[in-house]
Amino acid sequence: MKKMAIVCLLGLFYLNASAQHYKNFKVSVYCRAYEVKQMGDTTNYLKPKWDEISRQCKVDKVYLETHRDLILVDQKTLDIAKKFFKDRGIEVAGGITLTISEPNRFQTFCYSNPDDRKYVKKLSEYTAKNFDEFILDDFFFTNCKDDGAIKDKGDKSWTQYRLQLMTEAARSLIVGPAKAVNPKVKVIVKFPNWYEHFQGLGFNLKDEPKIFDGIYTGTETRDAVMSAQHLQPYLGYNIIRYYENIAPGRNGGGWVDPFGSFVADRYAEQLWVTLFAKAKEQTLFDFRSIIRPLAATDRAAWQGQHTSFDYDAMMQQPLNYNGGEPEKPLTIARVAGYTFEKVDSFLGKLGTPIGIKSYRPYNAVGEDFLQNYLGMIGLPMNMEPEFPAEDSVILLTEEAKFDDHIVDKIKKQLTEGKTVVITSGLLKNIQDKLDDIVELRYTDKKAFVQDFTAGTYHIIHTEKPILIPQIQYLTNDSWEIVSGISGPDGWPILHDAAYSKGHLYVLTIPDNFSDLYNLPTEALNKIREVMSAQLPVQIEGPSGISLFVYDNNTFIAESFLDKDTEINIVTSTQHNKLTDINNGQQFIGELRKPGMSYIEKNRKEKNVFSTTMKPHSFRVFKME
Repeated sequence: MKKMAIVCLLGLFYLNASAQHYKNFKVSVYCRAYEVKQMGDTTNYLKPKWDEISRQCKVDKVYLETHRDLILVDQKTLDIAKKFFKDRGIEVAGGITLTISEPNRFQTFCYSNPDDRKYVKKLSEYTAKNFDEFILDDFFFTNCKDDGAIKDKGDKSWTQYRLQLMTEAARSLIVGPAKAVNPKVKVIVKFPNWYEHFQGLGFNLKDEPKIFDGIYTGTETRDAVMSAQHLQPYLGYNIIRYYENIAPGRNGGGWVDPFGSFVADRYAEQLWVTLFAKAKEQTLFDFRSIIRPLAATDRAAWQGQHTSFDYDAMMQQPLNYNGGEPEKPLTIARVAGYTFEKVDSFLGKLGTPIGIKSYRPYNAVGEDFLQNYLGMIGLPMNMEPEFPAEDSVILLTEEAKFDDHIVDKIKKQLTEGKTVVITSGLLKNIQDKLDDIVELRYTDKKAFVQDFTAGTYHIIHTEKPILIPQIQYLTNDSWEIVSGISGPDGWPILHDAAYSKGHLYVLTIPDNFSDLYNLPTEALNKIREVMSAQLPVQIEGPSGISLFVYDNNTFIAESFLDKDTEINIVTSTQHNKLTDINNGQQFIGELRKPGMSYIEKNRKEKNVFSTTMKPHSFRVFKME
């Protein structure tokens, strides 16, 4: 009986050890081949490093990479590493990075080269033999332009050639060979964060999700200024939702690294916006990087104000998830663990994310990454690869020009009494075809504007001039809602044209997208009012505040600003109370009646709630 009891207790231990640690998501750590090849030494390398990670952050799963930069981890080392983690109740999967030399401008394989093709096929077979699941890190694309690729391309464009080549490679070099070796294997392709340019290097968002068993999402944004990609923080949320719309239910999770974050808050922000998007799993890249010791420079200048990521509170919290003597946080792993605990406490109370549907046809280009800039001015984005005809308000950027029937689709929305917002970039490309709806012209002229009007008869001055395209229209046929002014002249920023039972709005996009952040609050509020009309909540205030909305009357407001910021939250009169889900604080709305101007007199009454956002912090609300 005693022996049976011990066996049962051991079984219960391993059952609990392999259970998901957080209620609402799993946490994984990706291990590069550079580190996996050292894991044969469990005593001096693997165990002490894993103990350092796992005492500060709860981990459910590891990805053990078999290959990167022509480094192939041998079978003996893989066996030792797999056993080490499985003995500790950690789920184990594989990984492949298809690079010849990552430091050499991400040198990839040439998939027209017979030797490279043979090598890639063997990598897939070897990894499938070792794992029932493996993921391809960011590099399942090709930037090869050797003489063989040039000859193979022929008269095709590089985009056409590479899309065909990599789609064929997915089937014949990756998924097919893997399943021939291991019929149970699940093969995942990770799509990175530069989705606007995928097609030019062979990433195929249309066809590859159907070939692979699942997809994964790169949500790392790092620092928008210093990073070469200049990605906006909102992308970490937006891209998860976009990929989920491409492959519903098969988007495995988000992937963040600590590189280029400069302060711990920026790393934490990337993690929590990924989870705000309801990612099922959060992967930390990588085993080596998250055991970097914390330094004084990781504490941001705005700390000490009880912000959402509270560096001081984290550092004063001794702990040890391994069950040993509690110790103070030492590495980046604790920043992740601290963030996960905070988000997991409320994430289950939020519904499914919703937002303004923005149509991006497959393999389209134009106004690159614009939706992420719009997300940073408080417009909740929900990018779709199919035209969102069912929605009463939709956004069409320049990318929609890739749909040959886009004008017919716009007209149908308008005749059904719906609202279509198009950007100046799309107007430029389809203006001749729009004449039956409204005669507008995107001219070759530009203007620096520093003064604005937004539905009232007073001028709002801004510190920085903004360069905009000059859009011309027929007086009294369509109307300026927000205007940019220079001297005694002005041009539309937000323009309204009625057609049938609907409205077509044109949103003028500055030449520098980040100048959207320099629009005055009054202009931003009008833009949000129009574009968010379908949503149950809007915000009023400056740029740098994002809004994440869910289908169960909950939402998150997130400030990416460095200082305290006052905002208004605007709801229908159906909701007269807000409750902060995290601290229980309640807010009673103040009734706002419509104004008397021709623009405002037909608006509905609203409830307005005022609150303060701390620097780089979020608040989670329930509307009641």
